[in-house]
Amino acid sequence: MTRTATIDVLVVEDDPVAAEAHALHVNRAPGFRTAGTAHSAAQALRLLESARAAGRPVDLTLLDLHLPDGHGLQLCRTLRAAGHGTDIIAVTSARELATVRQAVSAGVVQYLLKPFAAATLHERLDRYARYRASLARAGEATGQDEVDQAFAVLRTSERNTLPKGLSAPTLEAVAAVLRQADGSLSAAAAGTRAGVSRITARRYLEHLVDTGLALREPRYGQVGRPELCYRARNRPDQ
Repeated sequence: MTRTATIDVLVVEDDPVAAEAHALHVNRAPGFRTAGTAHSAAQALRLLESARAAGRPVDLTLLDLHLPDGHGLQLCRTLRAAGHGTDIIAVTSARELATVRQAVSAGVVQYLLKPFAAATLHERLDRYARYRASLARAGEATGQDEVDQAFAVLRTSERNTLPKGLSAPTLEAVAAVLRQADGSLSAAAAGTRAGVSRITARRYLEHLVDTGLALREPRYGQVGRPELCYRARNRPDQ
């Protein structure tokens, strides 16, 4: 299916490093470009208003739900009330099923849980692009099948988008250990808390660093090489 128009994306994320990482992934996805980044709901609304006034409305918004000046879903409702047509992909750690249901009611087209691999975000963007392309022509749907196919393309593929050898449940277990820790943890300490070996924990910790969800820092103690430790970069509610 041919794609012609570039899809403009607004990244809404209060952590500047995470926002930069998301924007980088967007710009690396074929057919997408970052229209801007916002670190609060108010800033996001201003950017969307400015883009619309300039005749370049934002097509898609990557939205963290926990913002310093309000909940992301309330921002969704505000946008709809103001007539903004930007589609929303929630990018969040919020796992409450009530929040997921509210997201559907607020018009969120996809719900992406942190932590995730860059390939996962790219796949979601690709599916969104194909969804838009399937509805780009003028006129009416030929039938129920065409409508069903348009919605089906938004569904997540069953293929694993994590690096080979990594599993989503273990990744979440290690990420949860970091989020709950008071400070930084060694791979051995993280592995003990997550119920995996030190070597396994280090692989997952390095993946979290690579995807921008954790920081790696040396811990200096006795004479010799410093021990590498890891800490979550984002707050637990992000």
